[in-house]
Amino acid sequence: MSFFRPFWMILGAALLAGCASSPDRYVVPTSEVAQQQRIAYRSVEIRKVSLPAYAASDEIAQLGPDGKLTSVGGVLWADTPERAISLELSRNLTRLTGARVAAEPWPFETFADARLEVRFESLIAQEDGQFRANGQYFVAAENGRERAGLFDLMVAFDPAEGPQAVAAARGQIILDLARFIARNGLR
Repeated sequence: MSFFRPFWMILGAALLAGCASSPDRYVVPTSEVAQQQRIAYRSVEIRKVSLPAYAASDEIAQLGPDGKLTSVGGVLWADTPERAISLELSRNLTRLTGARVAAEPWPFETFADARLEVRFESLIAQEDGQFRANGQYFVAAENGRERAGLFDLMVAFDPAEGPQAVAAARGQIILDLARFIARNGLR
């Protein structure tokens, strides 16, 4: 009889855990690329995307006017932010430039012509309807000039539309960043 009691307790706990509601997850939609941008490299490796702790979290956060970060109603990003942003940047640079672009580890036999590293100082949706990204990028090239630059970008969104609007704004700002880096760092 003592064997069945722990079995039923474990089974009951498992059933209760299965009934608990899981948080909503939001996918960042793909933004449209309207025009091409020529760059000086045939291939680019995205080495590292560094995010602040709040932006690297699975929780979607917002910055209030008082400087306080809050979670957006217990909702999560569908993918880990560092991985997702690396892939978004790779996809956007490929579509913008026509170059062969991939996030590390570099999947091809021959090395990339250039390596890109992006360090975000901030990447946050603000309660006033602005999604802001600022930081620095670095381009290292075997046969070319190494470059570094600062970026400070903003995209407007409607806070009343909730997490979907925040996700769309993040997608747009990463496309804007790809365009900015292609124009200023990869030419």
